[in-house]
Amino acid sequence: MAPVTPTSSETELILVEEKSSARIWVLNRPKQLNALNFPMVSRLLDLFLETEKDLSVKLIVLKGIGRAFCAGGDVANVVRDISQGNWRLGAHFFRTEFTLNYLIATYSKPQVSILNGIVMGGGAGVSIHGRFRVATENSVFAMPETALGLFPDIGASYFLSKLPGFLGEYVGLTGARLDGAEMLATGLATHFVPAQRISSLEEALYKANSSDLGIISSIISEFSQVPTLKEKSFYHRLTIINKSFSRRTVEDIISTLEREAAGSNDDWILSTIQSLKKASPTSLKISLRSIREGRLQGVGKCLVREYRMVCHVMRGEMSKDFFEGCRAILLEKDRNPKWQPSKLELVSDKMVDRYFSKVDEDDWEDLELPPRSNLPYHAIAKL
Repeated sequence: MAPVTPTSSETELILVEEKSSARIWVLNRPKQLNALNFPMVSRLLDLFLETEKDLSVKLIVLKGIGRAFCAGGDVANVVRDISQGNWRLGAHFFRTEFTLNYLIATYSKPQVSILNGIVMGGGAGVSIHGRFRVATENSVFAMPETALGLFPDIGASYFLSKLPGFLGEYVGLTGARLDGAEMLATGLATHFVPAQRISSLEEALYKANSSDLGIISSIISEFSQVPTLKEKSFYHRLTIINKSFSRRTVEDIISTLEREAAGSNDDWILSTIQSLKKASPTSLKISLRSIREGRLQGVGKCLVREYRMVCHVMRGEMSKDFFEGCRAILLEKDRNPKWQPSKLELVSDKMVDRYFSKVDEDDWEDLELPPRSNLPYHAIAKL
C-alpha cells in the first residue's frame, strides 16, 4: 500500500493511500486529536469531488491517526479569526464544511468510516452521514456544542432527530458521551468491530474490490460482534429520556427531570440536570428547536438552516456565548463560562427566532448546496 506523495504541508494533514479499487484517507493531525481546520476540510472536499468522477474507485475508507478519529472542527481557530475583525472568515469555514457534509450524505460511492477513538462535532459530520460507521471498544461519541455556546451543527439536527425516541434531544442538549456499544445500539454506528480486528477488516474490504453495499456490509459483519451495554448505560433509561426530552421547552425538560430526581439518589438524573444547567441557555434553546425542525427536514435543508444559525452565532448580536465558551473550555480552560443571557427565562422566543432567520447584511447569502443526483439515504440505520 503506497501512500500518494503529498504536495504540501497542508495535504499532509490528509494522508491519501490507494489499495486496489479503494481510497484510504487518513486524518493526520494527532496532537490536535485530528480536529478539522480549514485546509483539512478543503482538502477532503476536493478529494471527495475528484474521486467521485474516478470510475476505478469503488470504496472510500476514512480513518484517523492516534487516539481520535476526529475530535471536531477547530473552532478555536475560527474564534481567533473572528476576533481579528471578520466573522466571514468563520462563515467561509462553515460553508465549506457543510458543503462537505452534504456531499458525503449524497455520495455515490460507499464510505466506511473507522471510528476507533474520539468522534465529536465535525468528526461526526464527516462520518455519520456516510454509509458505514464502524465503532470499536475505543470509540467515544459526543456532540458537546452546548457547553461551548454553539449548537449541534454539521447536519446533526438531521441525524440526531433520527435516533430512537427522543435520544437526539438528550444527546444534543447534554453533550452526553456514548461508547461504541451505545453507538451501535442507537444506530450512530452500523457495526461494532473489536479494535484488534480492524486491520484484518480493512484488508478484507480491499481484497473484495467491490462497491456493492450488500457485499461490503457482509464483509464488515464477518468481523463484527454485538457488545453488551454497560449496566449504567443511558440506553437503559430510554423511558425517562423519552418522558423528559419529549417536552416542549428546555425549562419543561429540566422540570420533568427534577421531579424524577425528587427523593431519589439517581446519579444519572442528577448529572443530566447538572449538564443542562452548565450549558449555555441560548445554545440549549436554539439546539432544541433545531433538532425538532430536523425531524421534518431532509439533510440539505438542515444544513442550510444550520448555516444561518452559525452565522448568527459568529456575529454575536444576540449573544457572545460562543466566544465565551471557547475561552473557558478551549483557550484559557478555566471551565467557568459566564453566559449572557445567564438564565433560560431570559432567552425569549423572539431571540430564538432570530437565529433561524436570514442574516440582515446586503452581501450575505444563504448556503447554496451543489445539485446532486444521488439522493441521501437515512444516516441512522435503525429507523
